[in-house]
Amino acid sequence: MADKKMTSSRRHHLKSVILSIAASWLEQEKKDIAAAKQAYIAEQCPTPSTSGNQAALMEICKKLHAAIDTLDEERYDIEIKVGKANKEIDDLKIKVVDLAGVKKPALKKVRMSADAMLKALLGSKHTVNMDLRANLKQVKKEVKEEPAEAVGDWRKNIEDKADRKKMFETS
Repeated sequence: MADKKMTSSRRHHLKSVILSIAASWLEQEKKDIAAAKQAYIAEQCPTPSTSGNQAALMEICKKLHAAIDTLDEERYDIEIKVGKANKEIDDLKIKVVDLAGVKKPALKKVRMSADAMLKALLGSKHTVNMDLRANLKQVKKEVKEEPAEAVGDWRKNIEDKADRKKMFETS
């Protein structure tokens, strides 16, 4: 049927009520965690009685030292387990990325000769020379000999150049 829209003031009021309830739940959860910590500490670590002779105090110190050793062993074992789990998680993330496919980045243009490219791909196995100019035929250019009369009369060349200079000056 006809859906009634909620007014903005009603929506704002409901949102503030929900946030206040959530804040009170968070405060209660913090208090519960602190109480649970205190109860655990009271259960696991009773306050030692320091009244007594030296032998009793030495016995208490030995017990505390043994408890610290066992806790250190447990802590070390848990750290190793967490490290293994983190490594496994990283490996699984890599597998997920591999299965999903990786977006290929835009390749940059690199100027590289065919020899350098083959050397980079094949390493020291590369023995083929890709010099394309080596297989081309050698062609001898024919030199045209100029007639000796053009070289002989130098005055004619100077007169031609003087005519050209006059053409540019008059324009």
